[in-house]
Amino acid sequence: MLWIKSLHIIFMVTWFAGLFYLPRLFVYHAMADDSTGIERFKLMERKLYFGIMTPGAVLTVVSGLWLWQGYGIGGGWLYAKLALVVILLAHHVWLGKLMADFKHDRNRHSHVFYRWINEIPALPVLIGIVFLVVLKPF
Repeated sequence: MLWIKSLHIIFMVTWFAGLFYLPRLFVYHAMADDSTGIERFKLMERKLYFGIMTPGAVLTVVSGLWLWQGYGIGGGWLYAKLALVVILLAHHVWLGKLMADFKHDRNRHSHVFYRWINEIPALPVLIGIVFLVVLKPF
């Protein structure tokens, strides 16, 4: 099972890389004013979301469920972690909606908004998950 745990961590890191980088692309996209740059950002965002982030999210969840079933782990810390994972999944979907707005040239936010969502939502969740998994406080 250690190889599954290793893959779970690799998939999670991949997913988080995208969760942190996509809003950064949104910052630059919101500041772009030339059609070539705008189209380039649309392409980069789509490839990141569908080529890296979504597979990372799916593989993280699948390997996590495999670990849960294989190890038979439980406890309050696990349910707290799962709640945080649900928040991450909702954040992932929300970023996809923002990306769709950019795709259809319907962005309603400034680059400052995207700077705030660049790290604020995902970072506390990442910290919470790591502490829960390592410390298993309850």
